[in-house]
Amino acid sequence: MKSNTVIWWLISAFFLAMAVVYLGWHLVIHWDALSAGEITFTKAVEWTGFIPLLFGVFMAGMVAFFLGRWHGSQKGVELAADRLDADIDDDDPELGEFSPWSWWPLALGAAAALGALALAVGIFILPFAVALLVVSLVGWVYEYYRGNFAR
Repeated sequence: MKSNTVIWWLISAFFLAMAVVYLGWHLVIHWDALSAGEITFTKAVEWTGFIPLLFGVFMAGMVAFFLGRWHGSQKGVELAADRLDADIDDDDPELGEFSPWSWWPLALGAAAALGALALAVGIFILPFAVALLVVSLVGWVYEYYRGNFAR
């Protein structure tokens, strides 16, 4: 976790360096007009590139801060990913039970696609998407209550 924190701080520093370079580049390009008083500082800088780079600094910094706080809250317990002698299976949590034979997720995806199509093409398709969504959700929730895999 500590290595992830360091990597995210490095990404944040990279975005900050690129923002400074971007700002400096535009000031150098427009230096003659700035020194002559033809344009102001706000006109010399291209803000639609500089501001997203600053947001990249803040977003990477937030991730780094979160990971650092999370690592600190573990009270010295190292994760398996941080140990050099760890195997792949050491950090693999149990995620739950999944049905590899289930067709209901495909039906749910079709319902979502039909809903997106309804928003893009015509709202008259939306009731069909909602009906397919309800049937798919009920089928997926109750797939273990009937048929070959009932419990």
